[in-house]
Amino acid sequence: MTESTQITAAGLRDLREELEHLEGTRRQEIAERIRTARSFGDLKENSEYHDAKNEQSFLETKILKLRDRLAHAVVVNEDTPAGEVGFGSQVTLRDEESGKELVYKLVGATEADLAGGKLSVESPVAQAVVGAAVGDVVTVETPRGARSYAVVAIA
Repeated sequence: MTESTQITAAGLRDLREELEHLEGTRRQEIAERIRTARSFGDLKENSEYHDAKNEQSFLETKILKLRDRLAHAVVVNEDTPAGEVGFGSQVTLRDEESGKELVYKLVGATEADLAGGKLSVESPVAQAVVGAAVGDVVTVETPRGARSYAVVAIA
Protein backbone atom coordinates (compact mmCIF):
# COMPACT_ATOMS: atom_id res chain seq x y z
CA MET A 1 0.00 0.00 0.00
CA THR A 2 1.51 3.29 -1.10
CA GLU A 3 1.06 6.29 1.15
CA SER A 4 0.05 9.68 -0.19
CA THR A 5 2.93 12.00 -1.04
CA GLN A 6 3.02 15.75 -0.72
CA ILE A 7 3.53 17.73 -3.89
CA THR A 8 3.34 21.36 -4.97
CA ALA A 9 0.77 22.45 -7.54
CA ALA A 10 3.63 23.12 -10.00
CA GLY A 11 5.06 19.67 -9.28
CA LEU A 12 1.69 18.06 -10.00
CA ARG A 13 1.46 19.95 -13.29
CA ASP A 14 4.99 18.85 -14.26
CA LEU A 15 4.18 15.25 -13.34
CA ARG A 16 1.06 15.26 -15.53
CA GLU A 17 2.98 16.82 -18.44
CA GLU A 18 5.77 14.25 -18.17
CA LEU A 19 3.28 11.37 -18.07
CA GLU A 20 1.40 12.76 -21.08
CA HIS A 21 4.67 13.06 -23.03
CA LEU A 22 5.74 9.51 -22.17
CA GLU A 23 2.34 7.98 -22.94
CA GLY A 24 2.06 9.85 -26.22
CA THR A 25 5.18 10.99 -28.02
CA ARG A 26 7.72 8.59 -26.43
CA ARG A 27 5.51 5.53 -26.88
CA GLN A 28 5.02 6.41 -30.55
CA GLU A 29 8.75 6.95 -31.07
CA ILE A 30 9.62 3.58 -29.55
CA ALA A 31 6.84 1.79 -31.47
CA GLU A 32 8.27 3.24 -34.68
CA ARG A 33 11.78 2.06 -33.73
CA ILE A 34 10.40 -1.45 -33.14
CA ARG A 35 8.58 -1.44 -36.51
CA THR A 36 11.72 -0.29 -38.29
CA ALA A 37 13.90 -2.86 -36.54
CA ARG A 38 11.46 -5.67 -37.41
CA SER A 39 11.87 -4.81 -41.07
CA PHE A 40 15.57 -5.69 -40.80
CA GLY A 41 14.67 -9.39 -40.65
CA ASP A 42 15.74 -12.12 -38.24
CA LEU A 43 14.72 -10.95 -34.75
CA LYS A 44 17.08 -13.36 -32.94
CA GLU A 45 20.15 -11.49 -34.11
CA ASN A 46 18.61 -8.06 -34.45
CA SER A 47 20.23 -5.80 -31.83
CA GLU A 48 18.19 -2.75 -32.90
CA TYR A 49 15.00 -4.68 -32.21
CA HIS A 50 16.18 -5.89 -28.79
CA ASP A 51 17.39 -2.41 -27.83
CA ALA A 52 14.02 -0.90 -28.78
CA LYS A 53 12.12 -3.60 -26.86
CA ASN A 54 14.30 -2.96 -23.78
CA GLU A 55 13.66 0.77 -24.07
CA GLN A 56 9.93 0.05 -24.36
CA SER A 57 10.08 -2.03 -21.17
CA PHE A 58 11.85 0.76 -19.27
CA LEU A 59 9.35 3.30 -20.59
CA GLU A 60 6.35 1.23 -19.46
CA THR A 61 7.89 0.79 -16.00
CA LYS A 62 8.46 4.53 -15.73
CA ILE A 63 4.87 5.23 -16.84
CA LEU A 64 3.55 2.87 -14.15
CA LYS A 65 5.66 4.59 -11.49
CA LEU A 66 4.50 8.05 -12.60
CA ARG A 67 0.85 6.91 -12.62
CA ASP A 68 1.29 5.61 -9.08
CA ARG A 69 2.88 8.90 -7.95
CA LEU A 70 0.03 10.80 -9.58
CA ALA A 71 -2.60 8.60 -7.96
CA HIS A 72 -1.12 9.18 -4.51
CA ALA A 73 -0.14 12.83 -4.89
CA VAL A 74 -1.69 15.30 -2.49
CA VAL A 75 -1.26 18.96 -3.37
CA VAL A 76 -0.21 20.84 -0.26
CA ASN A 77 -1.50 24.34 0.29
CA GLU A 78 1.50 26.64 0.03
CA ASP A 79 -0.09 29.39 2.12
CA THR A 80 2.56 29.87 4.80
CA PRO A 81 2.28 32.80 7.20
CA ALA A 82 4.09 35.86 5.85
CA GLY A 83 7.75 35.93 6.75
CA GLU A 84 7.90 32.25 7.68
CA VAL A 85 9.51 29.32 5.83
CA GLY A 86 7.04 26.63 4.80
CA PHE A 87 6.14 24.10 2.14
CA GLY A 88 6.59 25.72 -1.28
CA SER A 89 8.76 28.56 0.05
CA GLN A 90 11.94 29.56 -1.69
CA VAL A 91 14.50 30.18 1.01
CA THR A 92 18.01 31.63 0.85
CA LEU A 93 20.34 30.24 3.50
CA ARG A 94 23.87 31.30 4.40
CA ASP A 95 26.22 28.64 5.75
CA GLU A 96 27.57 30.31 8.90
CA GLU A 97 30.93 28.53 8.59
CA SER A 98 31.74 29.10 4.91
CA GLY A 99 29.56 32.13 4.18
CA LYS A 100 28.24 30.39 1.08
CA GLU A 101 24.61 31.14 0.19
CA LEU A 102 22.23 28.40 -0.89
CA VAL A 103 18.81 28.89 -2.47
CA TYR A 104 16.19 26.15 -2.21
CA LYS A 105 12.51 25.75 -2.92
CA LEU A 106 10.94 23.40 -0.37
CA VAL A 107 9.00 20.69 -2.21
CA GLY A 108 7.61 17.20 -1.72
CA ALA A 109 10.05 14.28 -1.60
CA THR A 110 9.13 13.09 -5.11
CA GLU A 111 9.90 16.53 -6.57
CA ALA A 112 13.28 16.95 -4.88
CA ASP A 113 16.17 17.86 -7.19
CA LEU A 114 19.15 19.42 -5.43
CA ALA A 115 20.84 20.37 -8.70
CA GLY A 116 17.63 22.17 -9.67
CA GLY A 117 17.40 23.92 -6.29
CA LYS A 118 14.45 21.81 -5.04
CA LEU A 119 14.88 20.49 -1.51
CA SER A 120 12.61 17.82 -0.01
CA VAL A 121 10.63 19.04 3.00
CA GLU A 122 11.58 15.72 4.57
CA SER A 123 15.31 16.54 4.48
CA PRO A 124 17.08 17.55 7.70
CA VAL A 125 17.86 21.05 6.39
CA ALA A 126 14.25 21.68 5.37
CA GLN A 127 12.95 20.30 8.66
CA ALA A 128 15.22 22.73 10.50
CA VAL A 129 14.14 25.82 8.55
CA VAL A 130 10.37 25.21 8.39
CA GLY A 131 8.78 27.85 10.60
CA ALA A 132 11.94 30.00 10.68
CA ALA A 133 11.98 33.69 9.75
CA VAL A 134 14.58 35.94 8.11
CA GLY A 135 17.45 36.44 10.54
CA ASP A 136 16.92 33.13 12.36
CA VAL A 137 19.87 30.76 12.61
CA VAL A 138 19.14 27.04 12.56
CA THR A 139 21.44 24.13 13.33
CA VAL A 140 21.33 20.91 11.34
CA GLU A 141 23.02 17.64 12.28
CA THR A 142 24.93 16.27 9.29
CA PRO A 143 27.22 13.25 8.92
CA ARG A 144 30.16 15.67 9.27
CA GLY A 145 28.77 17.32 12.39
CA ALA A 146 26.45 20.21 13.18
CA ARG A 147 26.07 22.97 10.56
CA SER A 148 24.48 26.35 11.18
CA TYR A 149 22.51 28.26 8.56
CA ALA A 150 21.13 31.77 8.71
CA VAL A 151 17.84 32.44 6.92
CA VAL A 152 18.67 35.34 4.59
CA ALA A 153 15.50 35.60 2.51
CA ILE A 154 12.11 33.92 2.00
CA ALA A 155 10.05 34.13 -1.18
